[in-house]
Amino acid sequence: MRAAAAPILLAALLLARPAGAQGNVALSAAQTVQVVQSRAQNAALMRQYAWDERIDFLVNGQQKDLRIDLVNFGPDGRIQRTVLNDQSAPLPRGVFRRSIAEGEKKDVEEYLQGLGKLLHAYTLPTPGAVMNFLDTAVPVPQPDGSLMYSGQNVVQPGDSLSVWVNAATRKTVRMAISSSFQGNPVSLSATFLTLPSTGLNYCGFAEVNVPAKGYVIQVQNFNFNRAY
Repeated sequence: MRAAAAPILLAALLLARPAGAQGNVALSAAQTVQVVQSRAQNAALMRQYAWDERIDFLVNGQQKDLRIDLVNFGPDGRIQRTVLNDQSAPLPRGVFRRSIAEGEKKDVEEYLQGLGKLLHAYTLPTPGAVMNFLDTAVPVPQPDGSLMYSGQNVVQPGDSLSVWVNAATRKTVRMAISSSFQGNPVSLSATFLTLPSTGLNYCGFAEVNVPAKGYVIQVQNFNFNRAY
């Protein structure tokens, strides 16, 4: 079953706008503006890079798709992909069995596309979304020296978003999402890294789990190089 396009949507949401509050919980408008500006600066820096991205799509523990792309931003600011490797599970032989498999493929892609749109909202893609999160998130110091910001009912009732930031640099270190889509519990965990040379903050690894469907999507980003 081939479902590469939909996992790419999930991967893209973690790249274009690094998630999380890269500043302290703001009690003043000026501090909140600083957080928004920090995110904008990081997004602009990201557009100067090209990197490799690996996406693994598993169903009930079995790998159904593996794709590795070279990723960069085009002149219009949109993500561009050049396929380096693409391996998907073959469709079964026989007209009837193939038609069933193709129908299942379409259902999977539609489901994952909808899931991707939901998860995109948790990246806090607009200044307003960032401000709303900062207004309600509660910072908790962690044993490793980081700060964890947590909020509930961020996108829909009953969900939660937690973001860990480096207490000194305010860079995102980790994030976790607990939500639901079409009645199914959904979780996402992501680890962020920072390039020492330029301070670029990016998602190094992310995993999306939909236990009711048996879906696991793993995304790895690596080999970052300055494109210009």
